[in-house]
Amino acid sequence: MARTRLTPERESELYAAVLDLLREVGYDALTMDAIAARTHSSKATLYRQWGSKPELVVKALRHNKPVSLAEIDTGSLRGDFHAALSRGDDCRMEKDSALMRGLSHAVHDNPDLLKALRDLLIEPEMTGLDTLLRRAVDRGELRPDNPALKYVPHMLIGALAARQLVEDLDVDQAYLIDYVDSVILPALGV
Repeated sequence: MARTRLTPERESELYAAVLDLLREVGYDALTMDAIAARTHSSKATLYRQWGSKPELVVKALRHNKPVSLAEIDTGSLRGDFHAALSRGDDCRMEKDSALMRGLSHAVHDNPDLLKALRDLLIEPEMTGLDTLLRRAVDRGELRPDNPALKYVPHMLIGALAARQLVEDLDVDQAYLIDYVDSVILPALGV
């Protein structure tokens, strides 16, 4: 059966409802029945549109991202990182960080969620980050053989995960900009 195309507005409403439910109950307790009830949809429609709970959750997360890293090009690596970080707001970063922390626990018991996260969210972000870093190499800002290049994703993910664990503080824009300026750029020799 062919998929019926949802309007962009309806799709946004559905994604927002999925993320709200996810924040309320966590991934394991999130059910397609609950999503259907919250969104006034049928479960059959949800499965027809998204195929599975992991795919729906990850596409909701992806939809929530304002811009791809590959689209940012300010002419300098520092400017690119700052531009990417300035596009979010602290309240949204706090919510997104909490969601990702919850999902990072859920992936251990849900291989389908891990696969969907990698395929639909992490890989596109890594591709965008690679593009951003490759442009810095092409401009001569970074040496192509810089050993820290391969660890930039790890440093970024570490910044998001560690603040809550180490300081019991939420991630915010000022912290991430300082982290980029104090850790990532010096590691890259910028």
